[in-house]
Amino acid sequence: MRITARIDDSYERKIKAIQQATHLNTTEIIKQAIDLLYEKTEMSAKEKNLKLLQMLAGIGEGPEDLSENYKEYLNHGWKEKYDLD
Repeated sequence: MRITARIDDSYERKIKAIQQATHLNTTEIIKQAIDLLYEKTEMSAKEKNLKLLQMLAGIGEGPEDLSENYKEYLNHGWKEKYDLD
């Protein structure tokens, strides 16, 4: 794939500084930048999935009797939220 991108002077300076420090060409710098961003995105998605699985597996945080007394917890929460007696 060929990509054409317009960048301002500050990004051009950053690319040149990276080239001088790493001796990589522009293509390799862009590839590595994409890889880093992709890994960060994937890790956050994996973390979200792990949290969901933990909650679904019953190892999430909360009262141990929540499944049995959820109505009481809801009523208590609504009373606090809406200042009900």
